[in-house]
Amino acid sequence: MPSPIILIPARLGSTRLPGKPLADIAGLPMIVHVLRRAQAAAVGPVVIACAEPAIAAAVRKAAGIAIMTDPDLPSGSDRIAAALAEFDPARTHDIVINLQGDLPGFDPATLHDLLAVLDNPGFDIATLVAPITSPDEAAADQVVKAACGFEAGDIAPALYFSRHIIPSGAGPLWHHVGVYAYRRAALERFVAAPPSPLERREKLEQLRALELGLRIGAARIAHAPFGVDTPDDLARARRALAAKDITDP
Repeated sequence: MPSPIILIPARLGSTRLPGKPLADIAGLPMIVHVLRRAQAAAVGPVVIACAEPAIAAAVRKAAGIAIMTDPDLPSGSDRIAAALAEFDPARTHDIVINLQGDLPGFDPATLHDLLAVLDNPGFDIATLVAPITSPDEAAADQVVKAACGFEAGDIAPALYFSRHIIPSGAGPLWHHVGVYAYRRAALERFVAAPPSPLERREKLEQLRALELGLRIGAARIAHAPFGVDTPDDLARARRALAAKDITDP
């Protein structure tokens, strides 16, 4: 049977919202909200891959597991790979979920949708997409779009990702949710490779996986989770929690 593990990369050096993982939401650091939701999914151990001691201290105060990693690692994918190697040198866990630490309101059940993609042995990596519901969302550069065709069922190959509207023509558009489940060998191959030409062009690291020949499958979910990237996002998250739109599981 597969043995998943959830790793959440976290660092304080966000350019748009410095100190983001420790931002207070309803009396708890944001990273602790994400930790609790990951634990509520009950799919495997949850480990925070930290770049700074202050994050590790907050996680351990909440009885979570924190692994310190090199602050100079270039990406969250590199950070979770480093933490995984330290936490699980015996290679007990063969599926690695990379959950972003800025999703304080994500639904734990969506991690089961994510893992279901890897029931298909033809996929190396799983991710999530949600319907784009407005022209503004479609046009927004920060909303990454995925080219997927769901003719039957809720899982389809993800053929390309872009900040621009794809595909053209009539039909649904898909908002890529940057949560991944990797087969362990796929993660190791991914982080060992240098940034690829399309990755550098679009500034989307998932394109490196496609250029390496790894197959990405996407599960569609009803709504994209709310992410926190800016002070306005943080204020919105605090209001949502106060209004019970974001609650602890």
